Amino acid sequence: MLNDTLVTVFLRGGADGLALVPPVGDPHYTRVRPASAVRASECVKLDELFALAPELDALGPLWREGRMAVVHDVGTWDQTRSHFYAQPLLERGGAAGAGGWLSRLAKARGGGLPALAFGTALPESLRGGAPAAALRTLSDLDPGPRVAQLAAELEELYAGDELLAQAALDTRAALARLRELENAPYRPASGVEWGRGEFAQQLAQTARMLKGGVRPPAVCLDLFGWDSHVAQSQLLGPLMRELAAGLANFAADLGELFERVSVVVYTEFGRRVAENSGLGTDHGHGFALFVLGGGVRGGVHARWPGLSGDELIGPGDLPGSIDVRSALAPVAERHGAAARELFGPLDQPALDL
Repeated sequence: MLNDTLVTVFLRGGADGLALVPPVGDPHYTRVRPASAVRASECVKLDELFALAPELDALGPLWREGRMAVVHDVGTWDQTRSHFYAQPLLERGGAAGAGGWLSRLAKARGGGLPALAFGTALPESLRGGAPAAALRTLSDLDPGPRVAQLAAELEELYAGDELLAQAALDTRAALARLRELENAPYRPASGVEWGRGEFAQQLAQTARMLKGGVRPPAVCLDLFGWDSHVAQSQLLGPLMRELAAGLANFAADLGELFERVSVVVYTEFGRRVAENSGLGTDHGHGFALFVLGGGVRGGVHARWPGLSGDELIGPGDLPGSIDVRSALAPVAERHGAAARELFGPLDQPALDL
């Protein structure tokens, strides 16, 4: 059975993979990060080499249950280390086709519902041939009585069309369900307390929509603020706690439905291995990626080069030894889209995750 909805969380700004998933077992870790290195005893240990940052400990239960995979030293084909080039490049997923990789996934999946993004503009990943919409809240999708009437007329018009009848029916049902969701009070699952922050509320609305039976092929969320050139520990700590709490609540709120959802957490590039003089890190290359949800094979997936310096590239970056497309490919397959359709021929085999 295919998973229903793919949720992506883009950590915009270049999130530091060594902060998110510190290599506490690497003998050179404390040397390159003397100010920000964490002790293994403070973290959720993933294996003998890697741990989750202490601020991500809310994800520990998902890890122990095997519902979360970590892919470390992931890279793209970007060499500019520029946000403005690297972000759309990642979202396009290579040169396999026009538009974004999630637009291609939604088109391959088909169905009557558009892909969605929370925000004021459609992200590059959803631009292309498949229907997609950007929204600030679920109330933006309330069609109102005039559009509801139009949907009823279209359903009647296409009733005898073998290709369009089911799509029209699905669309009208989804619009009606969205109006019901907007007008009904929402009660999260027991023990879930959604915060008031924008990211938490976007996840809460996504959970509400999915639990209400409205399941678009993809939902895109952004978490901003990861450009940590100065005072990185103070900057990233609150962001990591916000990320972990949001994802943990999302899984708990969905309950069994979480097994029908995939969540991908990624960023445009990582950071320099060594700290700078401002106790931050500059733009780098290799980064960490998380996959959560139904069908995932939990564990760490890495081809770790080590931090000695011999295997680093450029000004001192992780080389990005795992092509991001080989990490996204198995997720896409669980949503009914062949990796070749989305990314073209892969330079590396798809990961088993």
